[in-house]
Amino acid sequence: MVYKWETCPSKVRAIIFNLKNEIMKILNEDIIGFYIHGSLAMGGFNPKKSDIDVLVVTPKSIKVDAKRKLAKLLLMYSNSPFPIEISFINKDQLKNWLHPCPFDFHYSEVWRGRYENDLLKGTDNFLNDSINTDPDLAAHVTITKNRGICVEGKPIDQVFPLIPCGDYTASIIGDFQECIENIEEDPTYCTLNLIRVFWYLKEGVISSKQEAGEWGLLTLPKEMGDTIKKVIDCYGTEKDANGFEKDELLVIKDYIAKNVQALKKGL
Repeated sequence: MVYKWETCPSKVRAIIFNLKNEIMKILNEDIIGFYIHGSLAMGGFNPKKSDIDVLVVTPKSIKVDAKRKLAKLLLMYSNSPFPIEISFINKDQLKNWLHPCPFDFHYSEVWRGRYENDLLKGTDNFLNDSINTDPDLAAHVTITKNRGICVEGKPIDQVFPLIPCGDYTASIIGDFQECIENIEEDPTYCTLNLIRVFWYLKEGVISSKQEAGEWGLLTLPKEMGDTIKKVIDCYGTEKDANGFEKDELLVIKDYIAKNVQALKKGL
């Protein structure tokens, strides 16, 4: 079963509120806002599979000592039990929008080993004051602007800029290409994400993976229906994704790739 913020289990809400409170302690309550985006905001959160997606906006850049404290905190909170993906952006980085967007600090499970190593050895290979950029932030901010949840702070419309369509498209196309390559390894995520990108380019709809699957079931050629049903079922339950044949995935991949290529030419 999947949830949205308003209907999610109390355990999920408690984790998010506790995380928000601990982050505010580290930053001396000096934040503009704490916002949820992704599946929990849009109604496709599966407690067994989904991660928690967060943006934190601050009035100024975060110092290195605070980054080290944030790393320790997120190493403890993430995967206990939900993976957390969180980015910290200051107001100037949003006001003076660039793509790919600069950010002050980011955590996801990909970064776990890097931060653990820096904290253990006292190094600053990743926990430092350098400014990094992330092309995914164009998508994260757009989704927050359109579908996000303000947990603490200023309303979303007062904080986040309107991202140019070209930047959002470039952001989601990067993930689209990875899904084209990896659909056999991760059929559930990749199939739903391919459909989601197709739907956006075709009709301008910003959707969750769950919503995209339901749209695909109604819209894509009928011969793909059984595969899409299986994908939706795997996404919304604890079922694994081992029951897919290579050929059925290639049919969907080739169909969407061809149509997306045509839509991109028309932009």
